Amino acid sequence: MIDSLILAGQRLAEALRAENEALAALDMPRAAHLASGKMAASDAFAAAYAAQAKHGLAPEGPVREAAAILARRLEELGRENRRLLERAVALQSRVIETIAGAALPRAAAPGYAPAGHRAPAARPPALALSARV
Repeated sequence: MIDSLILAGQRLAEALRAENEALAALDMPRAAHLASGKMAASDAFAAAYAAQAKHGLAPEGPVREAAAILARRLEELGRENRRLLERAVALQSRVIETIAGAALPRAAAPGYAPAGHRAPAARPPALALSARV
């Protein structure tokens, strides 16, 4: 049982490491692609943990040490993943705000047409956005 848990933990650690690498490089398409693998690894780890807890057998000796090292690694990778995800969301929010702000019509001083009449207000430019994830 513990071998299954350690293997699932190692797969989860690798999934977190890969996603963290993509997020650190701000490679959002790659990070989004890796997210489903991370979720699957997380589900497998949770299932292995539940199975281990159900049997109640605690690891001993070198296996216990390996499990403790893996637990610390998962904790560190999880914290880093959260930090990088929060940074990515904040960055994407700033990009969206910048694009939305640029799309707003600018308030310009009224102009005058020939014969001193006010010029008609200009229509805002057309805008289309598209995103692929």
